[in-house]
Amino acid sequence: MPLAMRSKLLLWILGLSLGLIACQAPRAVFQEPTLPGYVPLPAPPPSRTWLQPGDRLAICGDSITEQRMYSRLIEDYLTVCVPQYRVSVRQFGWSGERALGFLQRMTNDCLRFQPTLATTCYGMNDHEYRPYEERIGRTYVENLTAVVRAFQGHGARVIVGSPGCVGKMPHWVKSASGTVEDLNRSLGTLRNLALEVAQREGAGFADVFLPMLRAGDLGRSRFGTNFMIAGTDGVHPDWAGHGVMAYAFLKAMGLDGHIGTFTVDLSDNSIRVSPGHEVVSSVARTFTIRSHRYPFPACLPQEMIPEGPRPAYPACEMPPGNETASLRAAFELVPFHRELNRLMLVVKNGTADCYRVRWGSASKVFTTAQLAHGINLAEEFEVTPFAAAFARVDAAVAAKQAFETRQVKQIFHGPEGRADMEKAVRETEAERERLVQAIRAAFVPVTHTLSILPAG
Repeated sequence: MPLAMRSKLLLWILGLSLGLIACQAPRAVFQEPTLPGYVPLPAPPPSRTWLQPGDRLAICGDSITEQRMYSRLIEDYLTVCVPQYRVSVRQFGWSGERALGFLQRMTNDCLRFQPTLATTCYGMNDHEYRPYEERIGRTYVENLTAVVRAFQGHGARVIVGSPGCVGKMPHWVKSASGTVEDLNRSLGTLRNLALEVAQREGAGFADVFLPMLRAGDLGRSRFGTNFMIAGTDGVHPDWAGHGVMAYAFLKAMGLDGHIGTFTVDLSDNSIRVSPGHEVVSSVARTFTIRSHRYPFPACLPQEMIPEGPRPAYPACEMPPGNETASLRAAFELVPFHRELNRLMLVVKNGTADCYRVRWGSASKVFTTAQLAHGINLAEEFEVTPFAAAFARVDAAVAAKQAFETRQVKQIFHGPEGRADMEKAVRETEAERERLVQAIRAAFVPVTHTLSILPAG
């Protein structure tokens, strides 16, 4: 390479590095968590894309699933970020449940709906809130294996989720014993066993335990000792923990995280967009785009959060000290944006040192080198032009999942189901279909505007 060209390349790399250092917040360091006496088995990356077009996804688990938070984030993501898959979702959370409990009810409650993909998240109750014993592990493996084989026997692919971690001894479990570290070593052992079940049975694996444990360590160092990845009661996560859980399951599905790319050439003021987006107009250096795929928000403006099922989606106005209830915190603790939420803007042939990018009502300044390398709009802009539309979709998803809990727990296992199960199914499915249609009606294309002008 000629000396002059080499010098230009080095200057470009230096400028990009300085720009990234100056203009971006420090990224999380995803180090291994520390848990004395515990050795995690290495979990390989997904060997395939477990999610397939037209899938009917069943999200199964205990009270953490019945919180309808990570399941809601998963359904939100599948609805707006990858709508081309056309996935339908049901959640089957049941408080206090172990793998055996689900095994005993899965034919009546779940398999009747013919899922093609299922996620499981058991182990929290299976570990009995006590130091690990071999009998606990044997029982867990036996029942989890039976659940996986039952799904597979009915034509469904399975992603086995590990249990998460705990943050303190649960006050409501009178028989709990040991220390928090004892419980986490026990849960970590069940995590290893769940991985072995998945590998032996040809299923996928979602590592919930290690990302949560890691995020808890990193969160306490970043946000303070009051940060609780497992929630304020030490077992049931708030939005931060559920954000990490959703990340683990979505990654396990094998999704590539590419929401779209907008490529602007300032030499002729042109723009190219990737599938899922279309150019409406291009005037000078202002570009109007209609998008059929949304980026995923870490928060919503308070005024855009509608009344509806609780908990409400996290607000952007949340003050410091509330990171346990923050998706924004979760996305700082796991590489959600980088791995699952990339809406990229690439700007070529800029001649100014810096440019102001205005996207909707918000704007930020970036160096020419940053823009040439590409910026992730979903990560750089907290409030996006998609916020209001996403809020409507999320509210509709929350309403549907709340009904699914009522459908199974109160009706299928209540007087109506005991009297005539098939009638109960027919009548509740009619109501659920109305809620499904409300989600579809809420998910509409969003038209938004990008302008790229030299920063004064």
